[in-house]
Amino acid sequence: MIIIIGNQKGGAGKSTLTLLLANFLTAAKNCSVTVIDMDYQQSISQKFDKAKVLENEEPYQVIPATLETYPVLKNLLARNQRDIILIDLPGKLDDDGLLPVFNSADLVICPFAYDEFTFESTVLFTVVLRKINPKISMVFVPNRIKSNARYEIMMEVNEQLSRFGKLTPVLPDRVDFQRVNTIHTPAILYPVIIPVFEQIYNDYLHGKHENPGRPNPGGTG
Repeated sequence: MIIIIGNQKGGAGKSTLTLLLANFLTAAKNCSVTVIDMDYQQSISQKFDKAKVLENEEPYQVIPATLETYPVLKNLLARNQRDIILIDLPGKLDDDGLLPVFNSADLVICPFAYDEFTFESTVLFTVVLRKINPKISMVFVPNRIKSNARYEIMMEVNEQLSRFGKLTPVLPDRVDFQRVNTIHTPAILYPVIIPVFEQIYNDYLHGKHENPGRPNPGGTG
């Protein structure tokens, strides 16, 4: 299965969400995961390289890639049908190189926030993606939500996005998310991420990608 994590809006939390999902699927669900880092900042690849320098065991592979190299890379990775491929997309829509990425994906996970600009960017990203790949499943994750803030457009946003796909529970704005890396998710975060990722896993992955013969790469941190 190919899952893209994307939004046209920069700073939506795509890379952190990709790491959280990769860690959850390997540690909690014993899945075989490969992460393709297409984000311009390559933050996931940098964390992965740092972990290798420290000689930590790698629970999954992280591959830095570009839109140009994706078609060949996809064909190589597709040989193992049991792998879950997570793609951290660049934050843009104006490149034809996105077409094969969008067309090959089974699921998109779209982090967003409850402000007008992010909402407009999210809808544009969603409409373009659905036009290119009408069969793709969509999940929207309210991300970096402040508990003490009032979001006047929350109900409207939820209603509009629910026309395209499913919404998950909220991920709060917490400083602990900055400590997530390719080896480990802090245990203190599991109570807030489990409802989000259990929903995604049960709705789209359960029964398809378990790998009982694969050793558990680690605990919950």
